[in-house]
Amino acid sequence: MLIREKVNQAVQLLQEFELDCWITFVRESGIMRDPMMDFLCDSDMTWHSAFIIFATGETHAIIGQMEKNTIDEMGVYQNVTGYVEGIKSHLHEVLQDHDPRTIAVNYSENSEVCDGLTHGMFRVLRGHLAEIGFEDRIVSSEKLTSALRARKTATEIDRMRRAVGHTIDIFGEVSGYIEPGKTEEEIAEFMRQRVRDRGLVVGWDPTHCPAVFTGPENKGPHYHPTELVAERGHVLNMDFGVKVESYVSDMQRTFYLLEEGQSKAPADVIKGFNTIVKAIELAKEKLKPGVLPVEVDKVAREYIVSQGYGEFPHGLGHQVGRFVHDGNALLGPAWEKYADKVYQPVEENMVFTIEPRLRVPGRGDATIEEMVVVRKDGAEFLGKPQKEIILI
Repeated sequence: MLIREKVNQAVQLLQEFELDCWITFVRESGIMRDPMMDFLCDSDMTWHSAFIIFATGETHAIIGQMEKNTIDEMGVYQNVTGYVEGIKSHLHEVLQDHDPRTIAVNYSENSEVCDGLTHGMFRVLRGHLAEIGFEDRIVSSEKLTSALRARKTATEIDRMRRAVGHTIDIFGEVSGYIEPGKTEEEIAEFMRQRVRDRGLVVGWDPTHCPAVFTGPENKGPHYHPTELVAERGHVLNMDFGVKVESYVSDMQRTFYLLEEGQSKAPADVIKGFNTIVKAIELAKEKLKPGVLPVEVDKVAREYIVSQGYGEFPHGLGHQVGRFVHDGNALLGPAWEKYADKVYQPVEENMVFTIEPRLRVPGRGDATIEEMVVVRKDGAEFLGKPQKEIILI
């Protein structure tokens, strides 16, 4: 069970970061869901609930009485307390019995995925701890929660690998559907139907998953499919992913629509495409545990510029997990908007995209997005990478 894997991993991380205790404190989590709940519980909690993990390995869930059976049946928490009137006395008892020096809770100034504790709930929790003199023991859980999301277990990697497989298969199916005269939206709907046929859902907001971009007049990244028509001589690319057991894929593929009489793509298109392939290879070779993400981005960015193209206007790649953008380390340049994410060292079992792009003048955008998992000795693709442009 994935939740058991992640709870066990949390114990190891508490020990690694020398934290005594981690509390995830929630209420009405179906409305205001702490991102870490995905790793702790597979249902929503109604009343004030505390999921407590100690560095010793002891685990507690203090929840409303009516939800006790749900948590008991998970078989993850050693101690499950269901209360009727309120959580405070039970919380006091558990913490006083263990007397933790540090109590990590889910707030962060740097990371959206580590900042699940609302200001109001922080005040409630701090008030409860103040009554037993523990309020000054509160620290941010950012290091722990960031690592818990980033360091994928075998189960998480398997789910993403299967999502990648479905994604590559659907890219293959749509290559038989694309033809001159089809609109971006028609192509996107074909892919959405293939996803539904497999009993899956798309990896992110269906208004722009898949995203389809054809020709030199396309609207660019992070835009929804339009009525723009695919034409001969166009480069066409897609950004697409699916979700498998709550884990997503995020990939891009590039196509070329042959002109009448052509049997292969012209030299300018081939050069652009091969430049992207090479940039990905260079980045993958650089991507190893301990390397700073900014250094990986630099390798790909400088190579593309060396081939006569402009810099791509975004980072080289991001982490993927339960969300398409999921983690604190990011392969990118030292730009203001990326803050410290480009200086978080790469770690084993992180999953990243690698997605450089460039503009082929008069044709459109060439881009490939691959997903890789970082291993001890380097990165490996989670699916077969695109090495040749797909001809239509």
